[in-house]
Amino acid sequence: MPSVSAFMEQHFRHFNARETLDAAKAWRALLDQGGAMFLTLAGAMSTAEIGVSLAKMIRQGKVAAICCTAANLEEDLFNLFNHNEYKMVPGYRDLSPEGEKELYEAGFNRVTDTCIPEGVFRQVQARMARLWREAAETGQPKFPWEFAYALLDEPGVVELYQVPAEHSWVLAAKEMNLPIYTPGWEDCTLGNIFVSEVMHGKLPHHGAIRHGTEQMEHLARWYMHKAAHKIPIGFFQIGGGIAGDFPICVVPMLIQDMEREDTPFWAYFAQIGDSTTSYGSYSGAVPNEKITWGKLDADTPRFMINSDAAIVAPLIFAYVLGE
Repeated sequence: MPSVSAFMEQHFRHFNARETLDAAKAWRALLDQGGAMFLTLAGAMSTAEIGVSLAKMIRQGKVAAICCTAANLEEDLFNLFNHNEYKMVPGYRDLSPEGEKELYEAGFNRVTDTCIPEGVFRQVQARMARLWREAAETGQPKFPWEFAYALLDEPGVVELYQVPAEHSWVLAAKEMNLPIYTPGWEDCTLGNIFVSEVMHGKLPHHGAIRHGTEQMEHLARWYMHKAAHKIPIGFFQIGGGIAGDFPICVVPMLIQDMEREDTPFWAYFAQIGDSTTSYGSYSGAVPNEKITWGKLDADTPRFMINSDAAIVAPLIFAYVLGE
């Protein structure tokens, strides 16, 4: 049977297909020269079960760090613990407002063709709340990803898995000890639950969670460490928004605000998005614009793939893996 890589090399010759193949080849080249790839996840990629392919990339050392929306962090765990309770709606385009209301009243939140049960994560919510309380009471706050990792270490949690462990990208990241930055963490289900725990008086204060500025400092030190060891760092962006804009800004922050003028620019940039090129939009900005912001250099390899990331990302991952 022909490999995915061979198929891409034979058929992906023009337009977005060629851009996809070129981005995959350049990712391989970056790793071959001793580089590392920083990956960002926006949209509902975890609900799209990107973990099936991304987890393998992480475990094989093809991804060195991740920045994602808080929803992607938690939704990989929701899928891990509650996949069998999800409801598929292949004909979602034909749903009427009344049909949407029926799903709501049945306790489902729809993400395109996938309906997530309202009660997801309840069986482990008590465990997470206890971890938050311990952090608050001992004065030892943690980053959101550290709480996720601590939860996965809880006794008996493995028995709750509803998908194979190898399909969870968060579990893979934990095994490889990768940082997972989640700017705007409060904008997610667990963030909402955390606030409710404080308002109910079950948590003494908000201090269990480390701040977004602390995440930026952590990222800056991570980047400086790689740079000090002469490791070129690429930036692979799925979607747009805060998941991409927050981490890519670490380079101009180090150069302009920390006055570390020897800081290297990102060594590679690729984005998969469905936004059309536009004025004033971060998601629709062409990569060249990032040169003026001190994020990329004029000769940085740059790729913009206008397509569905649920289709394109697994193909690129397969190519990088040599499949």
